[in-house]
Amino acid sequence: MTPQYANNHGNVHGGWIMKLVDEAGALACMKHAAQRVVTVAVDQMTFDRPILIGDLVTLMAEVSYVGRSSMEAQVLVIAENPISGHQTHTNTAYLVYVALDDAGHPVPVPPLTPETDAERHRFEQGRARQDYRRRSRNH
Repeated sequence: MTPQYANNHGNVHGGWIMKLVDEAGALACMKHAAQRVVTVAVDQMTFDRPILIGDLVTLMAEVSYVGRSSMEAQVLVIAENPISGHQTHTNTAYLVYVALDDAGHPVPVPPLTPETDAERHRFEQGRARQDYRRRSRNH
């Protein structure tokens, strides 16, 4: 991260990290769906640690849940001091995307087949978050 992305205290702007998180999540979902996607929801994003000027930032995005045309992506953000190698998990975010056809209409996406216990657990957690989002939207 360079100074152009930071405030005068040397902390990278959260909005810049949110942009990167959205792009990483979208790419994971596009790859899964083989379709373009749009962001429809971002769950709360809490930064547990600051990201500093000079840190190397790594984002790891995975599709964690799939509905009919929507997908949830889990994005982990890691800041690393490139000199010491010390890594810090700064936050995890969950975003929802919908796959669209060329006319801009939602299209079905391939199912997600969890293979490990960890993947099944993440999928069930994603299903619970999606159910919560639906219930919250209806109130």
